[in-house]
Amino acid sequence: MIGRAPFAIAALALCGCAGEAPPASAAHPTVVSLNPCADAILAEVAAPGQLLAVSHYSHDPRGSSMPLDMARRFAATGGTVEEIVALAPDLVVGDSFTAPATRQALRRLGIRFAALPIAPTIAASQAQVRGLAAMVERQESGERVIAGIERSLRTAAPPAGWKPRSAIVWQGGGLVAGDATLIAELMGRAGFQSAAAMRGLGQGAVLPLEAMLADPPQMIFAGGDPRASEDRLLRHPVLDGLRGTARVRLDPALFYCGGPSIPRALARLAAIRRTMDDRP
Repeated sequence: MIGRAPFAIAALALCGCAGEAPPASAAHPTVVSLNPCADAILAEVAAPGQLLAVSHYSHDPRGSSMPLDMARRFAATGGTVEEIVALAPDLVVGDSFTAPATRQALRRLGIRFAALPIAPTIAASQAQVRGLAAMVERQESGERVIAGIERSLRTAAPPAGWKPRSAIVWQGGGLVAGDATLIAELMGRAGFQSAAAMRGLGQGAVLPLEAMLADPPQMIFAGGDPRASEDRLLRHPVLDGLRGTARVRLDPALFYCGGPSIPRALARLAAIRRTMDDRP
């Protein structure tokens, strides 16, 4: 997943991606992010000039976990050691996919590395926000992000007496977002019941079209790019004939990461739920 590019080209690309940022305060460590989920959190909590670059995924609408206009305020990096060294950060945030050779090189150069794991729950995501905010010494900003998450949980809660509607996140190739995932918890908080959990399906399980037709949920969240050829299953015309089942696209950017994505995801889920309020 880590791209490779000649140093000169990479340096030019970094300089051309964003305007010159003001220098970060000496009291705050500078950071480069190689992780799209960390990108979104750090863009919210870092001081001006502190976040030196985000991952190249955040400049791609298919992989960004935050609004593109926000992501493109920052330079983007493919994650090569040459690019990182040119930026001279105090801290690099990656993930378990960051190449061991890259980690070793950073260690030799005295650059701190932190891996951000996938957050499977709201609580885990909030802990990640606090952890990253502490690393860049911006705890107050981290608490503001968490306060926003807490507000969105209250706003998205279904009304008293609401009977949860069965729902499933169905992605390209029939992949489902299973139980024990962040999106499953968010659906529950917004008034839906995970049909994947009811079927005993875990993260990454595949639900074929035939199985979907045999026992459809009340809501199918189509979690993919409607123009992509691999998502033709989500557009199969036979789905139009399902009675009592609605089908709505849910942008994957809303459920790949937590942090600042949580309020946006909850707002979308609650808005969809409200369209179902008067349905039998």
